[in-house]
This record gives sequence, C-alpha cells and structure tokens, in this order.
Amino acid sequence: MPRGGARTVSGPPPDPNSLRSMRAAEAGGWKTLPAEGYDGPVPEWPLTEATPREDDIWGGLWAKPQAVMWAELGQALEVALFCRTLAEAERPDARADIKKMVRGYLDSLGLSVSGMLRNRWRIAPASDAVVLDLPTTGEALRRRSARDRMKVVPSGEGS
Repeated sequence: MPRGGARTVSGPPPDPNSLRSMRAAEAGGWKTLPAEGYDGPVPEWPLTEATPREDDIWGGLWAKPQAVMWAELGQALEVALFCRTLAEAERPDARADIKKMVRGYLDSLGLSVSGMLRNRWRIAPASDAVVLDLPTTGEALRRRSARDRMKVVPSGEGS
C-alpha cells in the first residue's frame, strides 16, 4: 500500500463559499448547473437490454442538472452502469460490495453532496427562489475574533 502524499479524495471537499474557492470559481474552477435540469436529448441506452427498472432510473437521471455535465463529458456509459448497479443494489438480497459501488457512482457522477463538491459543480438557484444578497467585501466576510466578543466590565462591579 502506498504511503504518504495526497489521495484522490483525501481531505475535506472543496467549499464553494470559501474565499479561495471563490477565486477559483472566478478563474473558471466551479461549474454552475441549471436548476431546471438537462433539457437535451436523452442518449440511447449503451448496454445490453435494459430492465424496466433500469429504464425508469435512466430517464429520471437524464432530467437532473448533473446530466448537463454527463452529456458534455460523454458519460452515458458510466450513467448506464450506475443504473444497472443501482437496480441490482435495490434487490433485498444485494451484496454489500454492490452497495459500495453505488456509493462510488453517486460521488463520481456528482449525485451526492460530496460528489458535487469534489466535481466543483453547483446548482443555480431556481428562477422563483429568493436570492440572498451576500456581502462581497473582505471586511464583511471577516469572522469575529475572541477580542471582538469580550465585554468591558467597569471596576467595582461583578464581585
């Protein structure tokens, strides 16, 4: 087993709200996906004959916002393999290793929160959602220090 050094998924996932990540986003590091989902054509099923359950999963996945990136990156085969593995993992007698594979697919396809963060994808706010105005100045983002929270007590009081 290798020792030392960074691993692919070692450490915490990137935080889109951190100042460093904001700079990376401005440089093109984060991809914003449409909240409405993917509106392009659903690719043909690339594997052998799909079961009805695999067909349902396939159609549902291609309506998600992440499908924009799958289409751009040509990941139809990976999505189909996920559908097949998920359908197998849903069975009552499914093996634990199949369920672990589903978890890996969720992360790599950006279907979990950590997968979205690791892929540096975020979903745009829905058009009818309220968008909060966040402060953009460095001073407003500064965290209160312990000194800021201290209270001066006049002498003679507080015994």
